[in-house]
Amino acid sequence: MSMRHIVLYSAIFGAIGACSSSRFDASTAQATLLRRDAEWSEVSSAGKDVDKIASYWSDDALVVFPGQPTIEGKAAIRAFVASSLATPGFSIHWRSEKPDFSPDGKLAYMHSDTEMTIPGADGKPAAVHLRGLTVWRMEPDGQWRCVADIANEAPPAAPATS
Repeated sequence: MSMRHIVLYSAIFGAIGACSSSRFDASTAQATLLRRDAEWSEVSSAGKDVDKIASYWSDDALVVFPGQPTIEGKAAIRAFVASSLATPGFSIHWRSEKPDFSPDGKLAYMHSDTEMTIPGADGKPAAVHLRGLTVWRMEPDGQWRCVADIANEAPPAAPATS
């Protein structure tokens, strides 16, 4: 094979490879991840399907919520979800925004505002306002799953100034 053929074949295969390589499209990924997170919030708000709710976390996920020990792994997270849903008066809903992606599009993080209702010290429902940060990973099955879910209580609203 001549040097000219080697150069020609290299150019052809290089062009084919460049055309077929998948490129990360941040705007498409952003819409996909926000839609997936919104679905998760809705399923969680409905509070009916523990397995479906837990399916949005990866098998190796980590959950850190205020006043709770760190929860690691799908089995522990599933038990936490089941316990939460069994708590009388419990409810949760959140809205996430502004996903930011790694350059290769395999990881992302975003923040959220969460409204949760739990029994207060007096046993009556008490609203808790949380700020959340979730880290997401594109899994081999093509689904985004949450690998780290961290929340803390939002600060009290600033007093209105006149």
